Amino acid sequence: MLINARAEAILDKKTFRDSVLHRRCVIPAHHFYEWSKNKEKYTFQSPKQDATLFMAGCYQIYNGQNRFVILTTQANASVAPVHERMPLLLERQELEDWIMEDAAVEFILAKKPILLNRTAEYEQLKLFS
Repeated sequence: MLINARAEAILDKKTFRDSVLHRRCVIPAHHFYEWSKNKEKYTFQSPKQDATLFMAGCYQIYNGQNRFVILTTQANASVAPVHERMPLLLERQELEDWIMEDAAVEFILAKKPILLNRTAEYEQLKLFS
């Protein structure tokens, strides 16, 4: 069971092509987590207080159930120090185009997400570099 797919290659993948062309969705979230190579957990959220993040996704029906994947892209400057990938984030004004406008798909798949606030529960201290 897959939970994410690379936005830059999704139109080339037989598994996802039909879904991204005909069954796009939006996954709203308050924040998301990523773990660094050192297993440190970081929280990413909108720089606007209490703003919702909108992750681009697509879905398909499998065994009678809707199953969705979150599209990912290259990490931007706020996520890159922690992880090389991040969700493809949509701006509120892009939501309708993502769902309804086939002509907007390629443009949105190639966009860079907004910068996010990053916090950690703790940071691992190191004695040596």
